[in-house]
Amino acid sequence: MPPAWLEPRAAYLHVPFCAHHCGYCDFAVAAGQDHLIELYLDAIEVELAGLIRPREIETIFVGGGTPTHLSLPQLERLLDSINRWLPGEDREFTFESTPESLTREKAAALRARGVNRLSIGVQSFHPRLLEALDRRHSPEAIPVAIEAVRPHFDNLSLDLIFAAPGSTLETWSSDLDAALGFAPKHLSTYGLTYEKGTPLWKARERGAVRPVDEDAELAMYERSMDRLAAAGFEHYEISNFAPPGYRCRHNETYWANEAYHGFGVGAARYVNGTRELNTRDTKSYVKKVLAGEPATFQTETLGPRDRAFETIGTQLRRAEGIDRARFAEQTGFELADLASERLAILLDAGLLVSDAIGVRLTRRGRCLADAAIEELMKANVPTA
Repeated sequence: MPPAWLEPRAAYLHVPFCAHHCGYCDFAVAAGQDHLIELYLDAIEVELAGLIRPREIETIFVGGGTPTHLSLPQLERLLDSINRWLPGEDREFTFESTPESLTREKAAALRARGVNRLSIGVQSFHPRLLEALDRRHSPEAIPVAIEAVRPHFDNLSLDLIFAAPGSTLETWSSDLDAALGFAPKHLSTYGLTYEKGTPLWKARERGAVRPVDEDAELAMYERSMDRLAAAGFEHYEISNFAPPGYRCRHNETYWANEAYHGFGVGAARYVNGTRELNTRDTKSYVKKVLAGEPATFQTETLGPRDRAFETIGTQLRRAEGIDRARFAEQTGFELADLASERLAILLDAGLLVSDAIGVRLTRRGRCLADAAIEELMKANVPTA
């Protein structure tokens, strides 16, 4: 069997439909376009069938959008298509959701068709911060949703966003405590980013929104590390925490820079060293796929050296960092031969630690991960 960095063992499916497009979101989202859902499900079935034969898959992740925005019959139809074309034993099968889109009936249908991991976009438990993030659910909707899914899902992940406009270290601490009160098996904590072109970015540009300052944002991130470590969570990736045994296996595929399938509008795939991206326009995606045309609008095949540096950038996000032997097997390069000088700079700065197995970020390095990775990327300069 080809190695995992060439032939996918993971698959991502994108469901773009939402009741509302949040102001900070830069994903491929279709709000107010529910009339396209049935056609979209037709197109997903066609794209999945393009695999020629069902593939054994170890992890599936259905994201959005809001996949649970679909009606119960639509969800059942989507799940039947997935199970037909992407079978697998003992697979991790994740669905993203929002508090207001979950019902007992939907949770039961998801579980009955093999979904065993649910990720809920909570973001905050404070009304004014949910308003700042342009979220439509109330804090009161969160426990109602969790109560609805608990009979069916033990493996529950919650998403939180820190550094929302108006937030403080105290509000973030209370968000962490509130989330832990539900005993989740996974927490993702993301610092708010102002993606260019989004309504939130435009509001910041015209001075209507004041971002949290960098020192306060750093304090929130460090509070995440300390509070969740005390609760028994492993900090296994820059933004992700889980008790032992509950890491998101699917996302670990991305951070290992291994291959994965991608289906749906805006979905990316990485197969045999080639990365492809589907169109981000839902109507265009449906039209193209149902006409028998590829939905791909961007294709890139990196050379071996560029692919090796991409692997450095993704693997360094993990708690384990970069395993030298595994890296050499995957890329064909020795890590030291590619970036020894830059590694030395980061080691001297206390951002990296090195041992007999590999290199990984220190606590300080995690706080400055983007800068550390950018420094290593500087070593990828073509020689004359």
